[in-house]
Amino acid sequence: MKLEAGMSAVVTGGASGLGKASAKALSDQGLKVAIFDINDEDGEAHAAAIGGTFHHVDIMDEQSVVDGFAAARAANGQERATVHCAMASRRGKTLGFDKETGSYKRLSTEDYAFGTQGILVASYRIASLSALGMANTDPVNEDGERGSITLTASVAAEDGQIGQVIYGSCKAGVNGLVLPMARDLMNLGIRVNSIMPGIFDTPLFKGMKERNRAVWDQLNASVPFPKRLGHADEFGSLVCEIARNSYINGHQFRLDGAIRMPPK
Repeated sequence: MKLEAGMSAVVTGGASGLGKASAKALSDQGLKVAIFDINDEDGEAHAAAIGGTFHHVDIMDEQSVVDGFAAARAANGQERATVHCAMASRRGKTLGFDKETGSYKRLSTEDYAFGTQGILVASYRIASLSALGMANTDPVNEDGERGSITLTASVAAEDGQIGQVIYGSCKAGVNGLVLPMARDLMNLGIRVNSIMPGIFDTPLFKGMKERNRAVWDQLNASVPFPKRLGHADEFGSLVCEIARNSYINGHQFRLDGAIRMPPK
């Protein structure tokens, strides 16, 4: 699918991190990018910087997402590329020892359910609502292609660490969406893929280099090659290639410098 001026895209979580880099990468290709985020200040600033639009969207709220797509399409036209980076989750071990009671306690079902909503259900929500809009438009090329949807999983989908029972299993669920959804949408010319980023230099690690250089160096050394954290623009580059290359469909990509995460 040729990426060119006049084409529109939607990026969730586009105010920071991997989403921010994805929005810029698509904008650099000439696309008009709609950023979905709950961070109004940073989202509006980045949208202005790349010539896109910002829409306050809570991925946990169905109506908020429906309204966000409607507003983005009114402003920019039907999106042909959607990149879903936003998420919400919690952390904890299946069983943890409570020093106060001297016994083990279980990670609550409610905490687990929150993660499924913020990662897996939200991914389905964004992908299916975007696909619905794409399905009701004309194809963009001779292959009959109508659009590309890229979801964000994680290397934790395959290498879930201690304390990642929610995150790891829900990100694995995101990967599990990809092939059946791609097959559901094949006759409509809508492609679905996912990216599994490894350890990336995002706001999550902001200040670590200055606060704890030893841990920072250890993180960088843990990556086989190149021996550093990933750059957000490397994620954005893959986002663009997936959208551009019409033969990429139903696939999950590790983007991780060959790292395999240890138990902890």
